[in-house]
Amino acid sequence: MSQVEIKVLGSGDAFGSGGRFQACYYVQSAAARFLIDCGASSLIAMKRWGVDPSLVNVILLSHLHGDHFGGIPFFILDAQFARRSHPLVIAGPPGLRRRIQETMEVFFPGSSKVEQKFSIEFIELTERSETIIGSLKVTPYGVIHPSGDASYALRVECGGKIIGYSGDTEWTENLLEVSRDADLFLCEAYFFEKNIKYHLNYRTLTERRAQLGCRRLVLTHMGNDMLNHLPGLDAEWTEDGQSLFL
Repeated sequence: MSQVEIKVLGSGDAFGSGGRFQACYYVQSAAARFLIDCGASSLIAMKRWGVDPSLVNVILLSHLHGDHFGGIPFFILDAQFARRSHPLVIAGPPGLRRRIQETMEVFFPGSSKVEQKFSIEFIELTERSETIIGSLKVTPYGVIHPSGDASYALRVECGGKIIGYSGDTEWTENLLEVSRDADLFLCEAYFFEKNIKYHLNYRTLTERRAQLGCRRLVLTHMGNDMLNHLPGLDAEWTEDGQSLFL
């Protein structure tokens, strides 16, 4: 069983709270190098934290909000200008190909029609259905977070380890399945105790901690309200640029 490293490239919300980059996590093992989410600031974060974009072969998307997938047009164009030649797989909710191409056209008109020297395979993930992508096993679970298409929490098996990722959501029992026996559960905690639709808070997670069943819970995607309560939490949280080892 190989060591798995998760490099936190972005742990912030959509609005740069605390000066943090948007959601993006670089995962590497002996057999895989991939991103979980790719927010609009992700290419900047990769270059800030010394991650070579050319090493990324797969991008997994939880949902199609700009702070979770808006970095893909920049990633693709950067790869094109860098003369990338090896394939890229982008996997996520149904509709991702259309949404990515539409976004590319808004940002850089005509860019979605340019033929790259590397192939891009778009894989639509089906809820509760395991998908094999190279050495990865990816299972999405529906969550409560409207984004124009389906929104998922992801359960990823990599290098003999299980990584759970909540994406963005209010509490749903599906998180119990995502986190069950996971070596790491990366879970959003947008607020400290305020209840709002479509997002989680720290109080809810601490009250349900025993139910989650993960070996390690690490909080992420924190807004200003949550950041103001650091470091007095009875939990781990992410910082941009840090590495988590499994």
